[in-house]
Amino acid sequence: MKEICIVEFPSNLGLKEPETGKEPGVKNLPDWFWKHNLHKAIHPKNIIRLDPPKYSNSRDPETNILNANSLVDYAREQAYLINNLLTQNKFPFILGGDCSILLGPAIALKQKGNYCLFYLDGHTDFMNISLSETGGVGGMAASIVTGNGHEKLTNILNLSPYINEENLWCVGNREYDDEYENEIRNSSATYISLQELRKQGVSNCVKSFLSQIENKNLDGFWLHIDVDVLNDTLMPCVDSRTPDGLTYEEFNELTSYLFESSKLSGLEITILDPDLDDTGQYTKSFVENISTTFKKHFNTLT
Repeated sequence: MKEICIVEFPSNLGLKEPETGKEPGVKNLPDWFWKHNLHKAIHPKNIIRLDPPKYSNSRDPETNILNANSLVDYAREQAYLINNLLTQNKFPFILGGDCSILLGPAIALKQKGNYCLFYLDGHTDFMNISLSETGGVGGMAASIVTGNGHEKLTNILNLSPYINEENLWCVGNREYDDEYENEIRNSSATYISLQELRKQGVSNCVKSFLSQIENKNLDGFWLHIDVDVLNDTLMPCVDSRTPDGLTYEEFNELTSYLFESSKLSGLEITILDPDLDDTGQYTKSFVENISTTFKKHFNTLT
C-alpha cells in the first residue's frame, strides 16, 4: 500500500529571466495548482514543501551554468526528502518548478537502487552546455542526471550517474533540429520523438518501456511530465513554445498506461507558468485531465 504525498518544489533555478529583473513565474506553480484544486483532486495523505535557495540570473564561472551552487544545495535537500518518502513506501507526487527539480529525485533513486526514467517532454533536455544559449539546467536536466556534463552537477554525493543512460526514455520531443537531436541520438538512451511516438502508437511505446524494466529487473521507474509536451494550443503557458504536441486524448492514454504500472515509483510535473495563464483556463483543463486519469488508473499501488 502506497500513500500519495504531494511534494512541492517551487524552483525556477534552472531557467533564465524572461525579461531583465523578472524571475521565471514557474516558481508559483504549486500555489497555482492549489488554487485550481489539484491537491484536493489528488487527495494526498500529506503535503510537503521545500523552498529553493534564492534565484540569480548570473552564471557560475566554473560551469557556465545558472545557479549551479544553489542547484547542488537544493538537490541534496530534495534527495534527502525523497529518499525518506521512498523508504517509507510513499508515492511522491511532485509539483515543480522547472525541469531542474529532477536532480534531487534522481539522486534519491540512485541511493535506493537502479531505476528507469520516462522523460515525457516537448524537448529532449539532453543538451550539452556548449549548445545552451541560456546556461539553464532546465534544458539539460535529462543529460545531467545521466552523467553528462560538469561533475559539480553530475556527481553530487559521488553518485554519478543518477540514472544509467541506457535506462532513460526520452519521449515526445518535437524540437526537430539535427544538432539538437543528435545529442540524444548519439547516446545509449531510447529516443522517441513525437513523430515516432505517433508512428509506433502510444500503447506499443509504453509496452516496450515496461518490458525493458521487467527484462532488466529494475527497481522501478520515475515519470517526468513537462506540460510543454502538450499541444501548444492546449498548453501555451510555458517558457519555450513549439508548434504541435500531444492532444489530451494521447496524453491521457499514455499516462494511464504508466499510472497502472506497479513499477511507477513517483512523478513530477514541471514548467506551467502561472504568469502566462491569467484566467487559469489552461491550468483548469490540465488539472482535470491529469487528476482524472491518475485517480482512475493509480489503483495497483493504493
